[in-house]
Amino acid sequence: MNTTLDRKTTVLEIKPVMSIPEYLTGQVQSKLAYVDEAIVEAQVSSERIMIFLDSQEEIFPERKAKLEEKVQRIVNSMAKGSIKPKIQVLEDHLDRPIPYSKDPTPELIDLNELSKESDGVYTLGPLLTRIIDFFEKQFIDLADSFEAAPYRFPTLIPAKQLEKVNYFKAFPHSLSFVTHLHEDLDLIDEFSQRAFCDENGLVEPDGSFDQVENLLSPAVCYHLYFALADKPLPDGKLAATAVGKCFRYEAINLASIERLWDFTMREVIFVGPKDYVLENREIARQRMEKVFEKIGFAYRVESANDPFFIGEFRKQAAFQSAFQLKYEIRASLPFKNSTLAVGSYNYHQDFFGRHMNITLPDGSPSHTGCVAFGLERIAFAFIAQYGFDKSNWPKEVREVIK
Repeated sequence: MNTTLDRKTTVLEIKPVMSIPEYLTGQVQSKLAYVDEAIVEAQVSSERIMIFLDSQEEIFPERKAKLEEKVQRIVNSMAKGSIKPKIQVLEDHLDRPIPYSKDPTPELIDLNELSKESDGVYTLGPLLTRIIDFFEKQFIDLADSFEAAPYRFPTLIPAKQLEKVNYFKAFPHSLSFVTHLHEDLDLIDEFSQRAFCDENGLVEPDGSFDQVENLLSPAVCYHLYFALADKPLPDGKLAATAVGKCFRYEAINLASIERLWDFTMREVIFVGPKDYVLENREIARQRMEKVFEKIGFAYRVESANDPFFIGEFRKQAAFQSAFQLKYEIRASLPFKNSTLAVGSYNYHQDFFGRHMNITLPDGSPSHTGCVAFGLERIAFAFIAQYGFDKSNWPKEVREVIK
């Protein structure tokens, strides 16, 4: 049954084909964003799914049936045969006392510290930038403690390289494509005369754009693996670091600075034998634990999985959980009694070594791992915990940001 909530929004209630386990409700809800462009919100419980559609028209039976079919496909793909993951907690510091509990977003906007350019795209002001600089210094110090070699990577990433690591199969929903006009004077002239923007974006003449060769990069570490491809790893091991822009489209989930389309990651990357990668991943975690303790940061580190698309989700999420390949740093957001992933400790086994032919001196494929920090997210989490009164801030941060 569907009821009109207002002139432009219609709600459609769907009973899932099977009960959705509580541990999957958030994952299912996030994937409903990709069911249909008209969906503006989705709410999921174990026995009921509500999708809110931006539409001035009645949902006719044929369209309703198609929407329900796609929703049930997501539920079936993700919930059927799913096994509750065993969450392993490596650190739990969520009970640390913190002085602030309001949502900082309204004040950040009032102070012009947050300026929204479009969904998931924000300009950050001086205060947030200086907080990011503080955390960047900690992450660079971490990289230096491993004598990590500094790299600079491009924002664009070749489609043919992403194909080699199965990205199109695992994360098609998050891709951001780059193209350009055909090298044709008539087409370029027609575009210059006829292209315009309406409320939905760019409107261009048919056939304007060339085939996609590059995408906006979804991760920093991939570029290092591409640079090391098809050759023996120098010295049999490598620690590297880089900071770069990452792009992951998340549809209606791009609702605040907590989830950006365009965000910045600092990574410390390890390539070499299995023991080398795992040992350094753990050392990095222990070193960052001391850094976060000094500033009284409230967070926990727990096992997690990547946001695979529905066709790959159940298999890949179970695999990551079974082999403890990913741990997230989840910072407290007191204003919503929740947490936000601000970083992660990752181990890829020999996946990139095999797919990119990065070999150890004995000819076997290299193992890889990385420690990654989302700079905008960690700055937001800090403000959410400490607010705007600098007298309440940790001394280490206050002395840097005067």
